[in-house]
Amino acid sequence: MVSSSHEAMHRIFQEYPGLFSRVSEVLGISIGSPASATVMPTDLTENRPLERRVDTLLRIDMEDDDESYLLAIEAQGKKDPEKPVSWMYYLSYLQAKYKLPPMLLVVCQDRATAEWAAQPYSVGHPQAPVLTLRPLVAGPHNMPVIKDVTEVRKDLVLATLAAITHAGDPDINVILKALSTALRDVPETIADPIVELTAQGLGNRPAAQQWRNLVAVDLSFYKSALSEEIRDEGRAEGIARSVLLLLGQAGVEVSDEARVRILGCGDVETLSRWLLRAPNASIVEDIFAGE
Repeated sequence: MVSSSHEAMHRIFQEYPGLFSRVSEVLGISIGSPASATVMPTDLTENRPLERRVDTLLRIDMEDDDESYLLAIEAQGKKDPEKPVSWMYYLSYLQAKYKLPPMLLVVCQDRATAEWAAQPYSVGHPQAPVLTLRPLVAGPHNMPVIKDVTEVRKDLVLATLAAITHAGDPDINVILKALSTALRDVPETIADPIVELTAQGLGNRPAAQQWRNLVAVDLSFYKSALSEEIRDEGRAEGIARSVLLLLGQAGVEVSDEARVRILGCGDVETLSRWLLRAPNASIVEDIFAGE
């Protein structure tokens, strides 16, 4: 199953295609700013059973009539010896189909995978290789660690990708705090997608809960999906504890199983029904009647 962090590592380029020009500078090459970008079909399958899909594919049209190019972005979570051959296929297919020079950017969240992905990979006899793959790789080994709010404000999108790639960094809490602080000063329409991409990028790592806490406190005035989810969780927890309080006042014994069920319910409507039934309950099962 594709993880949320996998999706965020490449989808951020769909949302902000100009990000690649800044990432390329970090990686030591100068690509220039795009005039426009078009999201291309990611299905590279031919008319045969084998299916091949790139994570994100963009057509980048440059300013000043410079040559357009295709940017394939792959989010790579671990070493995979089969991937370099697939990447070679992608690039050859794209060159043949669109007659535009392709580029490959691999985004990783751990140093070992990033260093593996950056190694040149050759096809052919060792003494006379016919093709050599040299992808650009962005990961914790080369993306900046941005802990200063002023630096975050200079490029919010690059700072977001940097935070995602450093999800396992010991300083991730400081990195996320700087990002959330910088987002306080920008319009909701800019902050919301960054809030969601960051949450997706952190996946199920411990830093994900830190980000939720920061969103709940620092960005509580935003109406992003994550902010609404956090607020709903807070309301649900408050109602659940009120249900237990009223049951206690009514002298109803609450088993461990029932307590877990009440505290684990995240549906505000269901909890509200239980809350109304609690004062008149003789046994705890009374509040669950008809559920």
